[in-house]
Amino acid sequence: MKKVEHENKAEKTAEKKFKILAISDTHNDVSTILKMAEKAEKEDVDLVLLCGDITYFSKETSNIIGPFLQRGRKVMFIPGNHEDDATADFLSELYNVRNLHGDGVVYGDIGFFGCGKGNIPINMISDKESYDLLRAAYDKIKHAKKRIMVTHVHPAGSKMEFMSKIVPGSVGVRKALDVLKPDILICGHVHEAAGLEETIGKTRVINVAKIGKIIEV
Repeated sequence: MKKVEHENKAEKTAEKKFKILAISDTHNDVSTILKMAEKAEKEDVDLVLLCGDITYFSKETSNIIGPFLQRGRKVMFIPGNHEDDATADFLSELYNVRNLHGDGVVYGDIGFFGCGKGNIPINMISDKESYDLLRAAYDKIKHAKKRIMVTHVHPAGSKMEFMSKIVPGSVGVRKALDVLKPDILICGHVHEAAGLEETIGKTRVINVAKIGKIIEV
C-alpha cells in the first residue's frame, strides 16, 4: 500500500506545471495591480510576467511591482513604450527583479527571452533592433525544453494588429517569431486585443493586456 501511495504522489509531482501570471498595460492602475497580486497568490503562480507599459510615461513607479513580491511571487518584466531606460533600470535595481529586455534566463526546463519598448512613441525601438535583441537573448536559452518569448509589441500580420487603427504590429517581432519559433509569445500593447489568442506557425501567441492571464507550461 505504501508503495502505491508513493507512486501516486510521484505521478502528481510529475504532472505539476509551471504556472505564469502575465499582465501588461496596467499604466499605474494600482487597484488592478493589487487584484492581480491577490490572484497570483491565490493561484500560487511560479512567476509573474509584466509585459510593459506598467507606468504612464515613466511617472509614479510605486506599488506596481512590490505587491507581487510582498506575496512571495517571483517577478520579471520588460519595459513598454511608456518606460524609458532609466525607469526600467530603477525598477530592476529597487526590487531586485530581472529586466528581460534583450536578455534570457532559464528556470528549470523553461527558457524566457524578451524585448521591450514599442514601435510608437515615446520609447521606440526599430524593427532591426527588436530582432537583434531577441536573437541575442534567444541564444542564452536556446537549449531549454520550452521557449517563451516576451515582448511588449505584437507581431506584424497577427489578428491583433487589425484590432487597432493606431498600433501597428512589429516586423522585427514577427521575424523573430518566424525564425526562432518559440513555443509561446506573450505580448500586450493593443488594449483592444486583451485576451486574444492565435497560432502563428507553431507558436501560441497571447495578448494578455490589463486583464492578465494564467498560462501553464
